[in-house]
Amino acid sequence: MTDTPLHANPKRPAGAGEFTPRAVIAALFVAAVIGGSYPYVVMKLGFGPNISVVSAFFGYLCLGLVFKDYNRWENNIVQTAGTSAGQTAFLCVLMAAFDMLRMDPALGFTLQLTPVTSFLWLTTAGLLGVFLAVPMRRHFVVDEKLTYADGIAAAETLVVLDSHGEEARGAARSMGAGTAVSAVLMILREDARVLAAAWYRIPEMLAFGDVGAKLAFGVSWSLLSLGSGMLVGMRVNASMLAGTLLSWWLLPPFLVSHGWVAEMARKKILLWVMWPATGMLIAGGLTALFMRWRVLVRTFQNLSGASVDSEDFPMTWVLGGSAASGLALVVVQKVCLDIPVWMTLFAILASVPLMLVGLRVLGETNWGPISALSNMMQAVFGLIAPGNVAANMVASGVTGSIATESEGLMQDYKTGEMIGSSARALTYAQLMAVPVGAAAVSYVYPLLRDTYGIGGEHGLQSPISQKWAGFAQLLSKGLSALPPGAIAALGIAVVLGILFTLLEQTKHKAYVPSPTGLGIGMLVPGSAIVTMFLGGVLDWAWNKLDPKSWDRHLVPLASGFVAGEAIVAVVLPILVAAGLMTLQP
Repeated sequence: MTDTPLHANPKRPAGAGEFTPRAVIAALFVAAVIGGSYPYVVMKLGFGPNISVVSAFFGYLCLGLVFKDYNRWENNIVQTAGTSAGQTAFLCVLMAAFDMLRMDPALGFTLQLTPVTSFLWLTTAGLLGVFLAVPMRRHFVVDEKLTYADGIAAAETLVVLDSHGEEARGAARSMGAGTAVSAVLMILREDARVLAAAWYRIPEMLAFGDVGAKLAFGVSWSLLSLGSGMLVGMRVNASMLAGTLLSWWLLPPFLVSHGWVAEMARKKILLWVMWPATGMLIAGGLTALFMRWRVLVRTFQNLSGASVDSEDFPMTWVLGGSAASGLALVVVQKVCLDIPVWMTLFAILASVPLMLVGLRVLGETNWGPISALSNMMQAVFGLIAPGNVAANMVASGVTGSIATESEGLMQDYKTGEMIGSSARALTYAQLMAVPVGAAAVSYVYPLLRDTYGIGGEHGLQSPISQKWAGFAQLLSKGLSALPPGAIAALGIAVVLGILFTLLEQTKHKAYVPSPTGLGIGMLVPGSAIVTMFLGGVLDWAWNKLDPKSWDRHLVPLASGFVAGEAIVAVVLPILVAAGLMTLQP
């Protein structure tokens, strides 16, 4: 046990264990539990809640309550493995999209993923995503010091579970209070539908008028969103709010009145808005990377010179692992999915810049744009392989796998950087958990599909899958079927994304909108963004009124807000699936 403050960026004591046998065993167990339970959560809720803090609590249950000499660095191994398995299991949304496409006979889509095929595909693509992301740790976490709010929440959780002393007790009280209030609010929300009929029901959100109700624009009763906003920072929060106001308040009446969108419905508006939003994200992200090319070169030079005993994962291992997993992915997609070799190689190469954009977006906003990046790859394959729905879906799956694993790894690196863990050990944990998560989701998803059904009025809705499949259906008709004006809006957004990124490098940065924030604000439900903005306002006001209290309690309280809802979001569906609880109608 230790009472080292979280913000001191401590180093691991010389005698403290980390990648120990008991940590590895616990990590594999937690990875299997998370990998098996997360698909139900994602398809039931329609989003993937922060699995990092949940994994940290599970790690404490496995280690902290059994071993007196347990420490936070061992738990970080467990937490990393759980995060990796959860990120892999998130791709159940892709497996559900495959099933939804097969339900439409007109498409002629017959590709079916067996459990063995799913395991091989998700494992090879996931391992490739990990290897490709390893060199980016120094750039995004060490040099640019991006926020990665979920990583901060996980670090705070690990420290609180392994601390003593007055400062630690104060942080624990703040985090405990935030966790409890957030959990209770999640249980009582309408979208959770647990105990609500017997006690009290809180609306999912306070909508701003009839239009707001149709487009999910308002204030969400979600302390997870509020806590995320408290950690992200005011400039990004304001930029996200601007993107939300533009896309979900100002634009919809214009789009409907001009006939560019058929009706005032979020799903219809999103198919138009996603084009400028994704263009803004990609243009801003790639421009920022291009402007920091010297830093990127130095990152690779430093990593290539790392010795075997270094805390970093050596560049030679990165190159070897990338080549091996990439070759394995080519073989799997050719033999099992009948995808030409050149298509797989192109999908891998095109996914790398998209991965870098996703890492930047997640670091700044705490939203991983996996769906948007995968949709962009769908659009690319709509051009190079028109009408080929199978190639479209498989290529987007490669992008989704690489993006989701890289984002999970970078969050874990952020956590490790804050508590002094070894980046090499965290990479080991991530790599060993990928096949565990792939095996779990490959065999659990068919059980969920056969038990509850996918889509339809009463099945697991999985809205991410519906969007993925719907976009593939749209592209199967050719680019001429895209919404009117969407391509022009994409071009304008690309120019603005480049311009805003260039202006960020000037002394006027504080007054320049963040292209990352704008893009995410256009994609994410407005109720979540408005609530995040209110969290940013709370953060700013607290700092002004009582900076000493703000410094001691903001991060643990905000982390508790994130953790409480995330834990409930994961645990309740598990209880429902086990028959121990019934959701209210």
